[in-house]
Amino acid sequence: MTQNMIRPKHIHLSGVCGTAMASLAGLLLKKGCKVTGSDAAAYPPMSDQLREMGVPVAQPYAEANLVPPPDLVVIGNALSRGNPEVELVLDRRIPFTSMAAVLHEEFLAGRESLVVAGTHGKTTTTSMLAWIYQTASKDNRQMEPSFLIGGVAENFGTSYQLRPTRTFVLEGDEYDTAFFDKGPKFLHYFPDGLILTSVEFDHADIYADLEAVKLAFKRLVNLVPRRGVIVAYDGNPNVTACVAKALCRVERYGFSKEANWRIENLRHESGKSIWEIHHDGAFWAELEMQVAGEHNVLNATAAAALAANHGVPLSAIQAALASFLSVKRRLEVRAVIDGVTIIDDFAHHPTAIRETLRALRQAYPNSRLWAVLEPRSNTLRRNVFQQELVESLALADRVILDSVYQQERIPEGERLHPEQVIAALNAAGTPAELCVDVAAIVETLDRQLRPGDVVAILSNGGFDGIYEKLPKRLEQRQALTPGSLAKA
Repeated sequence: MTQNMIRPKHIHLSGVCGTAMASLAGLLLKKGCKVTGSDAAAYPPMSDQLREMGVPVAQPYAEANLVPPPDLVVIGNALSRGNPEVELVLDRRIPFTSMAAVLHEEFLAGRESLVVAGTHGKTTTTSMLAWIYQTASKDNRQMEPSFLIGGVAENFGTSYQLRPTRTFVLEGDEYDTAFFDKGPKFLHYFPDGLILTSVEFDHADIYADLEAVKLAFKRLVNLVPRRGVIVAYDGNPNVTACVAKALCRVERYGFSKEANWRIENLRHESGKSIWEIHHDGAFWAELEMQVAGEHNVLNATAAAALAANHGVPLSAIQAALASFLSVKRRLEVRAVIDGVTIIDDFAHHPTAIRETLRALRQAYPNSRLWAVLEPRSNTLRRNVFQQELVESLALADRVILDSVYQQERIPEGERLHPEQVIAALNAAGTPAELCVDVAAIVETLDRQLRPGDVVAILSNGGFDGIYEKLPKRLEQRQALTPGSLAKA
């Protein structure tokens, strides 16, 4: 009896390699739970984080992964009926729940919930906000945050943190919660403070149209109490529509003269971004950070505004942004080999691709820029934004497209047609080609890369190991023929 009373609760996470689920695994370990997980496939950075945490990950999904039965199964939103673990949970009536519900019930009660939501910029902005609070905690330990981020924040080396303090910083995802809860995950987080970065049509697999997306964000806005505050981007009419009926204070940020937190005198110097913020018409601060891109300046301004609204000193905000190191898979330099820079960026939408390529243009103004895209997200695999994708990719000097990921799962009439994208790019003057797999992509790049080139690899998945295969090929060529890239 005594052993049963002190036995730690065993929680199994089905779909553990998702960024939020892997973060939840870490939080549950901090609470003293026994945590196991399973997934179809594991890949960095979350597979690395789980291994470092000591969480065993079974692959693939199987009934045997739930034997003996855990006390609770957290079912990821990628799983549906027909999955062997889902079926066993239902057959055996093993208690189950969702990631978002566990967060609400186990970690958010009694805390101040600061949520970052929007179609773009969530992960980076959440990381910035958490780092601002962490920096402020050097002088005030009560400001040290708990957080859950949909990526590995490089300043922390992790995607989660649990502290006994009041503030919990969360990335608010608009994707659905689970097969048994089709509402957005962020509706479980009940924000006291909210950042809304952008609202566009996305997740074409679960949202019928832009109005459905806007309705989800309007419902989130409706959860913010009157005493709360919303910091909302002022350059997007969809954001304006979503915050129009808020019952709390709304402060806008951006470049317009009407913005409460107005960005002025933005400049980029040697990869550093420097800008001024004017608050309600008066100079407030000059900020700088070692991260390129106008979109990241907007992200940083939003994080600064919400932190300032919650009493974080300006000096801590400035110090935090000046030392901010970005997020894994967000403009992450994976390798520099014989003058070729390989960048990893989490691409899920044409707008995100556009902003990534714009930022790289600013950071590497004299380089030949390659865009290598795997159409993998549920939006990019469809043709709903095919023309917008062409326009975004045209910002690169050279483009390589992979085949649509698991294209057989997308109806022919809805599917992206990469050959049409390639044809449109070539017709507009941007050299582009379609490769059937990663081996062909690596071979093509190997023939054409030269010193000074920047290769942006764009995918929201593992991309069949291209992040390791391309550097390995370039290293082999360099070793066999020193200076070979210089001759390319």
